Amino acid sequence: MEFVTDPPISVKMQKMKQRVQWQHPLIQQRGIDQTELFVDDGFAQESEFSFLVIGDSGSGSHRGHNPQRQVAELMLQQSADCRFVLHTGDVIYLVGSSEYYFKNFIDPYREFLVGGDRPHAIPFDRITFQMPFFLVPGNHDYYDLPWLYGLVAQTVLPIRYLLESRIDLDVGWRGSQQGKAYAQAFLDYLLAIDNPTLLAQHLDRHYTATGAQGRCLRYQPSQFTRLPNRYYQFRYGGIDFFALDSNTFNAPMPLSHSASGEAQRRILEQRRAEVQQQKQELLQRSMQLNSKQLDQAEQLDDCRTKLEQLEEVEKDINKQLATDRSPIIDVEQLDWLKQRLIESWFTEEVRGRVLFFHHPPYVTEATKWQQGQTLAVRQRLRSVLDQVAAAVGEKPQGRPIVDLVLNGHAHCLEYLRTGDTGHADAHTNWIVCGGSGYSLRRQRSEGPELMEVSEATKGRLRSVATSHWFVGRSGQGLYKRRPYSFVRIDVQGDKIPRFVVRPYVAERYRHQWYEQSLPIIQLENQPVI
Repeated sequence: MEFVTDPPISVKMQKMKQRVQWQHPLIQQRGIDQTELFVDDGFAQESEFSFLVIGDSGSGSHRGHNPQRQVAELMLQQSADCRFVLHTGDVIYLVGSSEYYFKNFIDPYREFLVGGDRPHAIPFDRITFQMPFFLVPGNHDYYDLPWLYGLVAQTVLPIRYLLESRIDLDVGWRGSQQGKAYAQAFLDYLLAIDNPTLLAQHLDRHYTATGAQGRCLRYQPSQFTRLPNRYYQFRYGGIDFFALDSNTFNAPMPLSHSASGEAQRRILEQRRAEVQQQKQELLQRSMQLNSKQLDQAEQLDDCRTKLEQLEEVEKDINKQLATDRSPIIDVEQLDWLKQRLIESWFTEEVRGRVLFFHHPPYVTEATKWQQGQTLAVRQRLRSVLDQVAAAVGEKPQGRPIVDLVLNGHAHCLEYLRTGDTGHADAHTNWIVCGGSGYSLRRQRSEGPELMEVSEATKGRLRSVATSHWFVGRSGQGLYKRRPYSFVRIDVQGDKIPRFVVRPYVAERYRHQWYEQSLPIIQLENQPVI
């Protein structure tokens, strides 16, 4: 039995549609678009603005220190002249349990919430933001826990505390219930309105804005801050922002039945056996360590981190081995993205486009760069962008289809830029912002340049992207550095926007906190000649 389970993609899509009452007759009658929102904050027409980006944050405290809270306090210093926050997913670790929303979200971000001066009084399903907070679900926000493990986890927590264990399970009783907790916390959970008259009144009260496709939700800071769907779009300062749920199009590609496919299967099976052996060795080693001794506590932390990484690798391998035919993926969402990007390019007042979702197509963090999910998301996003490029023709005039892509999932802060990929994702800016609270990871030993094999190069490796900076775990033992991070992005310029990225770091080093601001980076987004 797996410790955590990931619901099938078909279940995620079905459940989320039920929760927002997708295309309910009362919604259809009113011509409501459930994938768009209007930000009613009085500033959305300004061409220059700033916003904050965080991701993979929902960790709570770690026996005396709280990385997420340290990052939140740094964010507060920057928030006065910022318009909103984007969250790239994994809001609640470990399995999205509703029991952990107070500890792992409400309390750390209390100043951003209505009623935040009394955070204990805020139910997880009654969160209202003072400053707009736009989120997407991460894989941990969908995870579930077999009931037996939930029972054991709750039973042993007091014992673990008495033993001063540094490993905090943060699992609750059941997990996310297939994403239900996330939906109750952040989406307009229409399923809870079971009276048609009340539902009609709710729609007429909150879906009063006019979007490109008809009526849409009016997002009002401090009053009504629900999201219309798990994927959606909004326009701010002439920039179209597209929020995606990558959990429903990240299924690994099937292994072929050719000789090369069988060889790849054997490699994966051997790799899984090695991972399982390494996990056993780490567990045995951790049982021999004493968390009361400073040097051994650091070793125990290393064991925990490596164990998490190995579990991720094993889960990804299992998904690849289980995919023996074309997987069910969220074609509806990908088609929606394609059509909305095309419409965006043919809308005169739109001057830029930003995507944000959880799983990064490009990344050099050690556990993610070669995952089957990483490659699958890259291929499917490429397909969408290629179709958009074909539809808009010469309209971009050498600019990339999207100006910026923001992701999480990899527990680091990283800026990459694609080169000539042979696809419409070429010459694009990619920022991975997944180091805002949970356990940090290291960069892969292979270095900053990403290579891939393509038909265009007749099976030869070619460079497709380069990492220009990486902020993650480094050092060893007592000299280990843990730089938790977020970014502020300033949108400047008029017709063609400039994105100025300002990274901020709260670093844990030798049991002390240090604040850093890294060099400012102005992203390239001019036409490629």
